[in-house]
Amino acid sequence: MKKKSVYIETTIPSLVTARPSREHRELFRQEEAKFFWENERHKYDLYISRYVIEECEKGDRDAAKRRLDLMKGIPHLQVTADAEKLAEEYFEYLNIPQKAKTDCFHLAVCVMNEIDFLISWNMTHLGQPTYSKIVLFNGNRNLWLPELLTPDVFMEIMEEKRKEKRNGKV
Repeated sequence: MKKKSVYIETTIPSLVTARPSREHRELFRQEEAKFFWENERHKYDLYISRYVIEECEKGDRDAAKRRLDLMKGIPHLQVTADAEKLAEEYFEYLNIPQKAKTDCFHLAVCVMNEIDFLISWNMTHLGQPTYSKIVLFNGNRNLWLPELLTPDVFMEIMEEKRKEKRNGKV
């Protein structure tokens, strides 16, 4: 059986490699990201793009090195002119702030490469209700639609699917 494809957005390596947070919610995200990385990632075909690398390179040099080291060996998806054009269309259509424009590029790369899931802890601009607009946009253009999920929800859904399969419900 073919493994599901998963695009790892920048928040995942950032949280996996970060020093433990004192803030409860951020610590939860770190622990979930680490759990995914240590226990779940091998079950899927993981992908990144140059946009993930560019974002991982930013900030503190030591932290950037940890993020980049974590991403070594993960295949990079091709960024085509069509993907860049689509990202610009998403940016205009979704009315996303300039500071979050890269989110549109992550999404477009996933769409053009028909990736099953984009996982991220940053769903501020791609979560609900924006996802409903993405569904309409992609549906009207007959474009691939990846699922956009946080790691905790992704792992929960995939575990439920494994249980259904074991019980013969799939």
